[in-house]
Amino acid sequence: MTAEKTIAVSFRVSRRFKSLLRSAAARERRSQANMIETLLLDHCAKHGITEAPAAMDDCSPSQSGSTKK
Repeated sequence: MTAEKTIAVSFRVSRRFKSLLRSAAARERRSQANMIETLLLDHCAKHGITEAPAAMDDCSPSQSGSTKK
């Protein structure tokens, strides 16, 4: 996980999910963000899931759909 972190992600989860995430991350001495990243990358590696070629374009601030100025 040495890639530079440049994109924020926000989503709502259940209290149970948050509690389990906190417990799992603490057990492995990870941040909660790192725990999610580790689990997702392990899952993708296990199932042969690769990044779509245009995936990075979907994350650019100019295409976020936000109209805030």
